[in-house]
Amino acid sequence: MARVIGVDSSTQSCKVVVRDAESGVLLASGRASHPAGSEVDPQHWWDALQQALAQAGGLADVAAVSIGGQQHGMVALDDAGRVIRPALLWNDTRSAAAATDLVDEIGAENYVARTGVVPVASFTATKLRWLRDAEPENAARVAAVALPHDWLTWRLRGYGPAGESQLGPVLSELVTDRSDASGTAYWSPATDDYDRDLLVRALGHDAVLPRVLGAFESVPGPGFIVGPGAGDNAAAALGLDARPGDVAISLGTSGTVFAATTTRIGDPTGIVAGFADATGGFLPLVCTLNAARVLDAVAGLLGVDHEELGRLALQAGPGADGAVLVPYFEGERTPNLPDATATLSGLTLGNTTRANLARAAIEGMLCGLAAGLDAIRGLGVQTSRILLIGGAAANPAVQAIAGQVFDLPVQVPAPGEYVADGAARQAAWVLTGNRPDWSVELVGSPEPDPRPEILADYRRAAGRY
Repeated sequence: MARVIGVDSSTQSCKVVVRDAESGVLLASGRASHPAGSEVDPQHWWDALQQALAQAGGLADVAAVSIGGQQHGMVALDDAGRVIRPALLWNDTRSAAAATDLVDEIGAENYVARTGVVPVASFTATKLRWLRDAEPENAARVAAVALPHDWLTWRLRGYGPAGESQLGPVLSELVTDRSDASGTAYWSPATDDYDRDLLVRALGHDAVLPRVLGAFESVPGPGFIVGPGAGDNAAAALGLDARPGDVAISLGTSGTVFAATTTRIGDPTGIVAGFADATGGFLPLVCTLNAARVLDAVAGLLGVDHEELGRLALQAGPGADGAVLVPYFEGERTPNLPDATATLSGLTLGNTTRANLARAAIEGMLCGLAAGLDAIRGLGVQTSRILLIGGAAANPAVQAIAGQVFDLPVQVPAPGEYVADGAARQAAWVLTGNRPDWSVELVGSPEPDPRPEILADYRRAAGRY
């Protein structure tokens, strides 16, 4: 019975799962927290990985390991393999002006043609430009640039600063995968290679970049093989065993919509990011800022928990009797309205009820994600079903209303660590040479009951922006 390990090094924590390579049965797991903030010393990730691995039984008798992780984070290394400054994470927005500068210099359409994305503050290239402009002395010391999962893979294999690692600072041993490389804004999905001109334009000079491994390629570790790893969304798609036609909609603090496809996608508007996936295909993605926290806000207003919010919502009819919430509580990323605020419209003396407010909250959250799905389909991506995941997906009212908002069949997988599971699937894949046929348990499949008027009313309300 070969054992494989999958790791999810997310913004908040490090999760480890140990699974049987053949059956996928969960054998052990571990978890350790990361510090909060938008910049973090990567040493905290390494410490958390060690703690989570120890909880899961360690690395003895493990055949393969893969690491999934938060995308975009900038880990800058000097020529001795030392971290130059705390890593800037995807949620660090100080590089917003740098993103604008890069787009102005290159042009949005040219950027999309070369990288599949239009730079925004979350992408690595914009953080490098910020470093060049704000901390030129640090920028000049950069010998290599890695992403969080690249750096952790390097350390796990025994590399790192002299005196802190067995094999030392061999920068040429940094490796990554297509999915995470595609979120840097200096890698080309057309050529499967880095665009060095864009790197130099961002950082000010060339640097060592991780070698991009193939989807089924591995590198040696100390007593086990190591897979290429993946960005968090690509790992989640693999954990769900998503195939072309599948769309995952994740209801976390923010919302994401990503679709598995074999077709390379480019969107000059920047609404859809044309990322690669962890299987050799592509994963066009839309991110919204407002998802589960919309339910937090309205539940707090009504003085109920999420369970009671759902019960109230199901007491109201589709469309909440005309009450429409456009839930831009924190501004919005898709559409790009950073200064927008939420609006609740269509209220009358007759429809201003607790049930309609609860219903409008769930419909508004889901309609914002439906707009993202429409943007992906508008680029020609074929879709056949929705996999609804994230904490809010467990709410029966969210499931039932999803069956009315979306015009595709909706299925709800059991709650799980899908990023870590996707990394474990990849570890089993590189070990055996075959994509694992592990089953994904479904706990919900709401009755399809499309009510196009819900989305139509939402679009009219959102159109006022």
